[in-house]
Amino acid sequence: MLENGLVMALIILIINVCYVSFFTIRMILTLKGYRYFAAFVSMVEIIIYIIGLGMVLDNLNEIQNVIAYAVGYGLGVIAGMKLEEKLALGYITVNVITKEYDKDLPKQLRAQGYGVTSWAANGLEGDRMALQILTPRKYELKLYSQIKELDPKAFIIAYEPKTIHGGFWVKSVKKGKLAE
Repeated sequence: MLENGLVMALIILIINVCYVSFFTIRMILTLKGYRYFAAFVSMVEIIIYIIGLGMVLDNLNEIQNVIAYAVGYGLGVIAGMKLEEKLALGYITVNVITKEYDKDLPKQLRAQGYGVTSWAANGLEGDRMALQILTPRKYELKLYSQIKELDPKAFIIAYEPKTIHGGFWVKSVKKGKLAE
């Protein structure tokens, strides 16, 4: 079966897509502090890597294998990123600046289960309300659409916090109390 050049190239492509997907996920797990799970994923990753690279090195005279390896690598990056988006590990902090005091955005967002801290701010064009919202990443896009629905002109900045400690909200999220 492996004598057929096209089948060999296809197998190499699939192996490399799998390898690079695992590599991407492992890197993200490592950065987010999931060290033991990252170590397990790296063991699977390296086995896939050795098999794929061995197949290419054993047949270096076949250019389609090298091309399949390179294409598989690129597709693996895309697949790994898509997989990470679906996993949506961790939390996101969203800073919102709005001039819509009368709509009471904090109250409406809190009613949906988001952790919101708000304060008075002053911008170039006058008084504003600043909000800081913490949410699991899996609710990130939903939060953006809710903010835009409540205030289409809101200024939004998001980032991933490295450490979260204390507060009532973290306990309720762990108990699954955020509205879906």
